[in-house]
Amino acid sequence: MSQQPDPVPLLIACALGIEHFALRSGDRSGADGPVTLLRTGMGPRAAERSVTRALADPGHARAAVLATGFCAGLAPGMHPGDLVVAEEARDPRGTTPCVGTDLLVKELARTVPGRTVHTGPLTGSDHIVRGHRRAHLLATGAVAADMESAATLHTAVRTAERPVAAVRVVVDAPEHELVRIGTLRGGISAFRVLRAVLPAFFEWHRSLPLPRR
Repeated sequence: MSQQPDPVPLLIACALGIEHFALRSGDRSGADGPVTLLRTGMGPRAAERSVTRALADPGHARAAVLATGFCAGLAPGMHPGDLVVAEEARDPRGTTPCVGTDLLVKELARTVPGRTVHTGPLTGSDHIVRGHRRAHLLATGAVAADMESAATLHTAVRTAERPVAAVRVVVDAPEHELVRIGTLRGGISAFRVLRAVLPAFFEWHRSLPLPRR
């Protein structure tokens, strides 16, 4: 009688304490297999170090990796609380394609009804995006920017072949610049959306093919 392989572990990476708190306070009842919430710290270097360390653990060697947290929306008409599902994550080291974008869009629409879900390239930045820098990144075709997703996914696929994805919540946008997360309505809205998205992540995880022995 053949034994089914163990479920692929899921590593969900975010940068900030407030992001980690939102995810920890979300509904984790639908998880299919082991799930780890990893706080990497801010910036691409911190993300690379933290993810490299986490994936060196034998328990995470085969883990699927999903980068999440807040982001800067780049396109006019985006609002705090909108969601961005990356088709790919870009930074100066290259482009990392994402897996299961369509499924994530469908599950997020079901899990967080009424929220707009954008898809497209997610670009990395080594600093917070403001003003004219936002327009410059939009001109490259990217729909949103953050400091950790590209580094997280690049590191994940460099260490082993594995499924990766990135889902970000817009915390500010061209017409809605945010000064401090959590003090303005946009930040509070983004926090509530991030707290609600875990069921969609678990459905993405459940859809992944079983690992080969």
